[in-house]
Amino acid sequence: MTELTLIMGNRNYSSWSLRPWLAMRAAGLAFDEVVIPLDQPDTASRIASWSAAGRVPVLRHGERIIWDSLAICEYVAELAPEARLWPADPEARAVARSVCAEMHSGFVALRGAMPMNIRVTRPGLPVDPDTRADIDRIVTLWRDCRREFGASGPFLFGDFTIADAMYAPVVCRFHSYGVEAGEDAARYVEAVRALPAMREWSAAAAAEPWVLECEEVGADKET
Repeated sequence: MTELTLIMGNRNYSSWSLRPWLAMRAAGLAFDEVVIPLDQPDTASRIASWSAAGRVPVLRHGERIIWDSLAICEYVAELAPEARLWPADPEARAVARSVCAEMHSGFVALRGAMPMNIRVTRPGLPVDPDTRADIDRIVTLWRDCRREFGASGPFLFGDFTIADAMYAPVVCRFHSYGVEAGEDAARYVEAVRALPAMREWSAAAAAEPWVLECEEVGADKET
């Protein structure tokens, strides 16, 4: 058993859990995992046994508890500064933190219309104006970060950073729902999906037994 334990929701649906998990893998940290399936009769009580906030993910480090995805990512960056999970350049680092904060607090329409569901491929969903506005804003963010700071590698700031971890669930959404977002965005989507850690997460998600009907947007329903 390690000193670090990440308590998270099931991989197929828990976008917030994916973010710190990717950051911890990128940092090279050894950690244990506790998966608490979402929307089950005992979900709330199981999460409450780890954190009074009542949400996943939660990171336990010894007796210390850190909750909230972005807070965990920040903590991981401090635990493993050699991993350079934030860009070294101050301007790039400020932009990276800004795009992370925008992801953390925004894009409500996209979250509702296209919940993360790694197992499915369901292109052609109708896209309402609010969701299209979210998609367009995200694509603009990706394009601007890549053009201004991403010359050294395939990710938003060249090398993999917390910004890429924060947008990884959007990458999953774009792939699952066949979002048309242009060549630049498509290349970025494929770069994130090609990460060994992302492939590992996706394979584990595909093997999970839980199906949450409320998250199965666009699925054929029996009548």
